Amino acid sequence: MRTDGGRQSDNIEDIRAGGGGGMRRGLVGGGIGTVLLALVAMYFGVDPGIVMQGMQQAPSSQQAPAPSAAAGPDPMRDFVAVVLGDTEDVWNAIFRQSGKTYAEPKLVLFTGSVQSACGNADATVGPFYCGADQKVYIDLSFYQDLKQRFEAPGDFAQAYVIAHEVGHHVQNVLGISERVQTRMQQVGQARANALSVRMELQADCLAGVWAHHAQRARNIIESGDIDEALNAAAQIGDDRIQMRSRGYVSPESFTHGSAEQRKRWFMAGLDSGEVARCDTFKANKL
Repeated sequence: MRTDGGRQSDNIEDIRAGGGGGMRRGLVGGGIGTVLLALVAMYFGVDPGIVMQGMQQAPSSQQAPAPSAAAGPDPMRDFVAVVLGDTEDVWNAIFRQSGKTYAEPKLVLFTGSVQSACGNADATVGPFYCGADQKVYIDLSFYQDLKQRFEAPGDFAQAYVIAHEVGHHVQNVLGISERVQTRMQQVGQARANALSVRMELQADCLAGVWAHHAQRARNIIESGDIDEALNAAAQIGDDRIQMRSRGYVSPESFTHGSAEQRKRWFMAGLDSGEVARCDTFKANKL
């Protein structure tokens, strides 16, 4: 992925100094709550932003300070800032063309654990978006997991992860998230899971929309990049995660979609560049 000359976003909140990620209150059950949350999120694909609703919240003002410039160059932080800047440029333009205003999200870099407006989380939850504070959260160690555990290396795979979470922010700004989560509370578990799948696949499609427009604007895509993103989307499909973790697949428990579905919807956004093509809620076939 080409990042040279890319604008770095100013919406990065780096709270990695101190190693505590800003969390100042104990987790439920002396840490057991985080372990369970992590298992659910990593192995069964549940959206942490939904799972953490209702967990005990703590003030987020007691966060560790950001690392100083004296710490030296930080290429990964710079990369994340460029990708976030690209998403801002793309979504600002798309919203402006529709006569709307795009409220840019913050992206929080943390280490180990973090306190969001959606509750406590640690690094094993993986990257997540919290609609309550409109922030994307990521511990950069996840990228090592993506490469080694999920066998999805590459910088465009990393960019896809950020673009997917920003896709959830777009859903939030457009009011989609609130409508879907309200509906999920009104139906049974199987139907709620199905709605979650459509939400996640739409976020994949919106990540593809970003890639389409970023490519047109800055020619960011290099040889092999699309394969990297598709491989990442596939490796974190519910079917592959469930097979790795427990040896069998339960489609009724999917919350993010299968490997093939995630790849297909990312490509739908990438090929078209149209938000309208990402209406997974009206799609007869996912």
